[in-house]
Amino acid sequence: MSNEQRSRSRVVPANEYRRERWRNQLGWTREIHAGRLPDAEPDAPWDWRLSIAEIERDAEFSAFPGVDRELVLLSGNGVRLRFEDGETHELHPPHDRLRFAGERRVVGELIDGPTHDFNLMWRRDRVRAALWHRPLVGPMVVFAEPGTTWVAHLMAGQAEFADQSGLPAMSAGDTAFFEAGELRLRHVIDGGGELLLIRIEPVAEG
Repeated sequence: MSNEQRSRSRVVPANEYRRERWRNQLGWTREIHAGRLPDAEPDAPWDWRLSIAEIERDAEFSAFPGVDRELVLLSGNGVRLRFEDGETHELHPPHDRLRFAGERRVVGELIDGPTHDFNLMWRRDRVRAALWHRPLVGPMVVFAEPGTTWVAHLMAGQAEFADQSGLPAMSAGDTAFFEAGELRLRHVIDGGGELLLIRIEPVAEG
């Protein structure tokens, strides 16, 4: 693996996430990463974002026009998402999830105590995103095609990289990023636990 390829992959430990208020100031989140596509202007807002929402009381979620999002229950006894149009969804343990448009007004209601929720957001005119919840039992191979970014968030357990990347081992809560430029990337994650795998790719022109 070349130095250029290696530099595009990294592990962000959970203790380096940035804790900040929600946009509407009604809760807290820990931002894992705010990403931009290579063609973004220097002062442009993020094209996609990963964070962990800390829901400690019933509260309305912030609105994000033009953004799609997917919420995954990480811990706690569940949260009820009550939308303004009357639609309601409950996310139950262990890891229920829901995808919805960021424009929709929604209130998060705690079912029984606080929750932590993984939050994937992406601008739908710029990015396509897919998320999978997978067990990690031994080696798992991840291929990042040219122009794509893959993310592995270790929900539980321990993992290490059984390849030549030189990436450090991961503990529960850490997140790895694999950004493929013009060349395909290959990584082997080995360990035991549970992962969220995310693929980010630009919206095709035309």
